[in-house]
Amino acid sequence: MASLTIYNKTGAEVGTYEIDPAELAPRISKQLLHDVVVMYQSNLRLGTAASRSRGEVAGSTKKMYRQKGTGNARAGSRRSGIRRGGGHIFAKKTRDWTYRLPRKAIQQATRMALAAKLRDDQVTLIDELAFDSPKTKDMAAILKALKLAGGSLLVATADHDANVFKSARNIDRVTVAPVSGLTALNLLAPERVLMTKAALEAAKARMTEKPADKPPKKPVKKPRAAAS
Repeated sequence: MASLTIYNKTGAEVGTYEIDPAELAPRISKQLLHDVVVMYQSNLRLGTAASRSRGEVAGSTKKMYRQKGTGNARAGSRRSGIRRGGGHIFAKKTRDWTYRLPRKAIQQATRMALAAKLRDDQVTLIDELAFDSPKTKDMAAILKALKLAGGSLLVATADHDANVFKSARNIDRVTVAPVSGLTALNLLAPERVLMTKAALEAAKARMTEKPADKPPKKPVKKPRAAAS
C-alpha cells in the first residue's frame, strides 16, 4: 500500500491518498515494458530516408570503353556506384517502421508503468490544477513550490485542459497528457509524474474496470435445402 501526500499549489500538505500499486498491476514485467516502449519509439520513426541506385540515376548504360587494351581498370557504365555521380551501391529506400502489439499487452504495460512509478515514489499528487487563462509563470511557480522544477516531468490531468497545456508547453522538459493519453512511454520517460487527485482516481477507475460481458451471439439459422 502506497500513501501519497496531497499538496496544494503552494506546496503545503493538505491530505493523503491511499492506493495499492498491486491493484493496477499485480506484477511488473520489464520485458513487456521494454517491448511496448520499443514499439512506441519505432512508430515515431519517419522512414523517409531514400537514395538512388545505379538503375535510377541519370546517365548512359553504355560501357565506357573496351574491356582490354586501354591500360585502365575494367569499367562498366557511368552509373556505377564507385564513380562520381553514380548510384548508391546499397541504396536506402523508404520504409514503414510502424507495427502494433496486442491491445491487451499495451494496456497492461500502461498499468505496469504507473504502478512502477507509484512503487518507486516518483508520483507527486496535487489537489487541483486549473488556470483561468494560460499562465506559464504561474505553472513554473507551482512546480518550484512542489520541488519539481529543473527535471523531466509529466503532468497528468483527468481530462484535456487547454489552459494547463498552454501554461506548461514552454517549460523545458515538461509534458502534459490527460489520463486517456497515458502510455508506457510517456509515463516511464520522465523522472517524475505530477498528477491531480482527480487524474489519479480517473486512472485507477480506467485501469481497474473490468470489460463488460458481451451478449451471447444469436444462433444463425441455416437456410433449408430446396425440395427436389
